[in-house]
Amino acid sequence: MKRRSLFIALVLGVLSAASVTAAPFRIAVVMPSATTDMAFSQSMWNALLSIQKEMGGASALDLKFSENMFKVPDAAAAVRDYASQGFDIVIAHGSQYGSSVQEIAKDFPDVTFAWGTDVNTFGLPNVYAYTAAAEQGGYVNGVLAAKVSKSRKIGVTGPVEVGDAKTYIDGFLQGVQSVDKSITISKTWTGSFSDVALMTAAAKTHIASGADVLTGSSQSVVGSIGAAKDKGSVLWFGTQADQAALASALVVASQVYDWTGMLRDMIAKHKAGVLGGTQYTLTLANGGLKIAYNPSYKLPASVKSAGDASIQGITKGTIVVQP
Repeated sequence: MKRRSLFIALVLGVLSAASVTAAPFRIAVVMPSATTDMAFSQSMWNALLSIQKEMGGASALDLKFSENMFKVPDAAAAVRDYASQGFDIVIAHGSQYGSSVQEIAKDFPDVTFAWGTDVNTFGLPNVYAYTAAAEQGGYVNGVLAAKVSKSRKIGVTGPVEVGDAKTYIDGFLQGVQSVDKSITISKTWTGSFSDVALMTAAAKTHIASGADVLTGSSQSVVGSIGAAKDKGSVLWFGTQADQAALASALVVASQVYDWTGMLRDMIAKHKAGVLGGTQYTLTLANGGLKIAYNPSYKLPASVKSAGDASIQGITKGTIVVQP
């Protein structure tokens, strides 16, 4: 009887240990737009899905998301809810979420919080901050845009002049000017990350003024791309995600954010007991930023060579782009 009891106890112990081992790592992400926005939110969601696949699927990495959380109070409530559920990492994927993370993270010292785009961890041991050196890919796109523009007029449609939206456009302008300072660049800031109608109107204004190349940032650029498609001859340069699928004949190239390396490091650190304190920046050199040329657009070899030379120069440090 004693042996049987011991055997049962051992079996239960093994099963208990197995259940602990089998418990998945849990990550939740709160995003200002949809997981299919072809821009900022999708870049993070695609990276998380890629990491999930690497780790062995949903049984190894449990993912949850809240999308279209542009209203900060709603996003803050979602972040707090995920933390209270005991998620290992809660990602607040939006620069507008910073103050919420700073407040909530103090209440959940055993949960890792990550937010961006910014580099402020607020001095908290359980907060990671991340950003993208978007000016780098912006510069490359600017070089390409200057090479392909025939009208020598380029239109820029931005949301709000902050964060990576601003640095991308700043880098783009530097890239254009490095090729030809006489090119006319017109900028419009709509004041909204999500208002597609405003972005469409801004793009149409640039096109009416003679711009044959457009670029811009945020999930609302689907409006700008739509305006380019309506015209039929206006080219587009994207950022944050590969936007070629939105207009395969008009998208020349896109700067793509790849968050996978950062996520791998966060997970490894968490498992080692380090819950925060690191600042991450995506760059061309560390592979966090990539330039995706659209294979459906016939880019002249000389223009692609100029783009590749810009990538190499930025990576090696011979070209310095000011954010």
